Amino acid sequence: MDEVIKIVNDIKSGNIKPIYFLMGEEPYYIDKLSDYIEEKILSEEEKGFNQTVLYGRDVSIEDIISTAKRYPMMAERQVVIVKEAQDLIRTIDKLESYAENPMPSTVLVFCYKYKTLDKRKKLTKLLAKHGVVYESKKLYENQVGEWIKRVLAGKKYSIEPKANAMLVEFLGTDLSKINNELEKLQIILPVGSTITPKHIEENIGFSKDFNVFELRKALGERNQLKAYTIAENFAQNPKDNPMVVTTSLVFGFFIQLLKYHGLKDRNPKNVAAVLGVNPFFLKEYDVALKNYPMKKVSQIIGALRDIDVKSKGVGANALSQSDLLREMLYKIFN
Repeated sequence: MDEVIKIVNDIKSGNIKPIYFLMGEEPYYIDKLSDYIEEKILSEEEKGFNQTVLYGRDVSIEDIISTAKRYPMMAERQVVIVKEAQDLIRTIDKLESYAENPMPSTVLVFCYKYKTLDKRKKLTKLLAKHGVVYESKKLYENQVGEWIKRVLAGKKYSIEPKANAMLVEFLGTDLSKINNELEKLQIILPVGSTITPKHIEENIGFSKDFNVFELRKALGERNQLKAYTIAENFAQNPKDNPMVVTTSLVFGFFIQLLKYHGLKDRNPKNVAAVLGVNPFFLKEYDVALKNYPMKKVSQIIGALRDIDVKSKGVGANALSQSDLLREMLYKIFN
């Protein structure tokens, strides 16, 4: 995020580069930077003649270079944005000649999502020398909670630890998806509000009682009645609770529990870092650690691998989701 802020501040101060090569696994900041350049560098009057948006699947590198070499009309600069530029992966090296001597009156932006250039290559070095090469890296799950807090703080909102953890638990590490949900909450809640679990449940569509978050908690507590009740609800609403996702998240929980068993340093800060979980949830892991010895956890992990294979239609003999969920819980509790 700091690098993104620096790029934006440089543009604001007039330090505008002729090439911005935005690449990486996390598309959120690539889109944010591209949108900022598209909105801010040219005035509305200048955009009509001097702003061009191209798509990688529709153009060649030669087309892009030809467009970039045009002179602006009645403006200091022209802006050329190449979206989905990763579709040009096979020919991207042809950009080398232009990167060596880019047009100073053109701002050429590449949105090269989900992939990166080899930093050892001449092209990458030329792009970095004459422009900006920004790599947007995927955040680890244990980094997303801090990202949520920073984004909200910038908008003068805050969030309770449990609500923060719920967002990460249910939405994963997709920053664009998380940001969309945060923006919905910001429309509903006045500036200065603190987002609570209740806000998450009521406005983002998570069931308060029937979700993987609660299933994991019930498993950790060995609360069979609650776990089977949640599983039955999942079976009745398979579109909202795909079996593959449920199995994956339960599997991840027991993998974390196995790591916990193997830790010598059980300082809460170290445990949270090693397991990659929000410290808010450590009490649940402490409970589960007492309820499931290491040997049992290993057996459960083996059983979950089998369930996962069946959930994907291999050797399941057409078992329903309800049957698979019951089998999973039976093998965990027995």
